[in-house]
Amino acid sequence: MNEKLRVLVRVDLDGAKAHVRVQGHVTAQSVHGCLYDVVKRASALASGLALELDVTRAHVDPDAMGELQRCAKSHHLPVHADPLQRDYRISILTPGHATSAAPSLVLAA
Repeated sequence: MNEKLRVLVRVDLDGAKAHVRVQGHVTAQSVHGCLYDVVKRASALASGLALELDVTRAHVDPDAMGELQRCAKSHHLPVHADPLQRDYRISILTPGHATSAAPSLVLAA
């Protein structure tokens, strides 16, 4: 398994979508140290941008997936990651299915 995390963000500003494709090993540490920042930066590109987090090519630890799913469900990142508690439209695409808390979007980082 590749421990290095690779992230590609593709943005469709016309469709107000961003697709974030993640490869490698996703841990709670990489969620806190990388993915939250990617989500914040991608969301800052345009108001109301929807984010699709594609982890179909990643190995995601259960605790990391739980954190991501909580963010998608609540529409917020944890307070330590975003003290202003902005609204985020995040959907998660997993190998088995897509869990959507918002319309799909395309973003790569």
